[in-house]
Amino acid sequence: MYAAGLLIACSCLISESYQRAPFPEQEKDPTFWNTWAQKTLKNALTLQTLNTNKAKNVILFLGDGMGVPTVTATRILKGQLSGHYGEETQLEMDKFPFVSLAKTYNTDAQVPDSAGTATAYLCGVKANEGTLGVSAAAVRSQCNTTKGNEVTSILKWAKDAGKSVGIVTTTRVNHATPSAAYAHCVDRDWYSDNEMPAEALMHGCKDIARQLFENIPNIDVIMGGGRKFMYPQNTSDVEYPTQPKMSGTRKDGRNLVQEWIDKMKDKKGNYVWNKQQLLSLNPNNVDYLLGLFEPSELAYELERNNDSDPSLTEMVDVAIKVLKKNQNGFYLLVEGGRIDHGHHEGKAKLALYDAVEMDRAIGRADLLTSIHETLTVVTADHSHVFTFGGYTLRGNSIFGLAPKVSDADQKPFTAISYGNGPGYKIVNGGRENISTVNYESSHYQAQAAVPLLSETHGGDDVAVFAKGPMAHLLHGIHEQNYIPHVMAYAACIGQNQNHCMSSGGTVGLQPAFSSMASVLAVTRFLW
Repeated sequence: MYAAGLLIACSCLISESYQRAPFPEQEKDPTFWNTWAQKTLKNALTLQTLNTNKAKNVILFLGDGMGVPTVTATRILKGQLSGHYGEETQLEMDKFPFVSLAKTYNTDAQVPDSAGTATAYLCGVKANEGTLGVSAAAVRSQCNTTKGNEVTSILKWAKDAGKSVGIVTTTRVNHATPSAAYAHCVDRDWYSDNEMPAEALMHGCKDIARQLFENIPNIDVIMGGGRKFMYPQNTSDVEYPTQPKMSGTRKDGRNLVQEWIDKMKDKKGNYVWNKQQLLSLNPNNVDYLLGLFEPSELAYELERNNDSDPSLTEMVDVAIKVLKKNQNGFYLLVEGGRIDHGHHEGKAKLALYDAVEMDRAIGRADLLTSIHETLTVVTADHSHVFTFGGYTLRGNSIFGLAPKVSDADQKPFTAISYGNGPGYKIVNGGRENISTVNYESSHYQAQAAVPLLSETHGGDDVAVFAKGPMAHLLHGIHEQNYIPHVMAYAACIGQNQNHCMSSGGTVGLQPAFSSMASVLAVTRFLW
């Protein structure tokens, strides 16, 4: 009887909170919407003048697991954190003039993983799930299928063209996304030789951490986590010396960090492992930077130690300042990697706060670069089975309740839910009554339809936002592997160089296209 009364009271409170006018008074006036639309139309008309400059710089922001529902929820959260309703807020990526969709499937998977997708949007070739920097002819975990099936990434194309290159991530630097930029590996889990089977080592396959330092010499900026994979087994971590699980993992006895330090000692190379060291650097005196801030992944943004751990925005700020000194320009890969991890745990709050931080980093990059010479692309590798609904009213907390209880089990539910994952709970034969839990907690696991220890990726298309030189080439719906080809074309690197003009700073048509136009013109004249 008490529980029923509590539920009725809860329902009344929910209903009462939704009886207030949930939107600004000005929005009742049609003039408000007409003026806004006309302003948007005026801006859209300016896009007819396309930016065909040569891209001196190229930046790819990758929100791991940042599907379209995550983008929308991030927008609402960003606005609500600033005291607004949220829905009307603009993300930095929302301001990009060109938006398209990318199909994310792997060659062997309808719903993809982060390794196969990374190979697509970095190397321009679709691949099997779990494999990095190799074609679909390579078989996951079979070392002997690596040789001859290697494919190179846009990071290498840029480095070969004389540009500075960098990788910034909130995951370990040898995690799936960054690894495809430099590694050729048939198993994304071969972080160090400790994680590799004896057969793979015997056949000469290299672990991913080792490939980071050996495959593409002198990557200019590397920042993220993953310290323990660089040190010999049982080497105590500098930050967590009493925690064995944070200690080094390498069986070959190599200290990859020290090897890097020794190699770069006369090349203005700097190794840092905490925020204070990073922010004390003068980028003008740094040509090479290695920053490893955690033994494994960096902390979620909501749990980050602001005194000792740099934010993604701070890392991006330093990275660009180091890279932009190169007169030939730069290529930078930035990953908001823990968006994905938050979703896998069913903890939407952790995921969305990390997405807000990545959007903040996008804004910082905008201030440090020019749209006239920098092509910036924001996308995701894949989506998640994350959604929000329930007919919530305007301004409802993105982590809040739907306005009415379920008409099936008469229990409240949050707007956010997952198609599967660890949030599935049965209590007394039915769905858990979340009025008894703190659903606004950072570690609240949103309810899921199917019980799984880890929530899965989604198979839906992801958005691709683009601005800068040749950004209009990212339009419509494309295969995910199309993305690096556009970026390379705009920057005149890799296989996309024949069309580049030697002067004037613009990108022209390929000679083959011009020749074909001439042939058609002559044919028409003769006809």
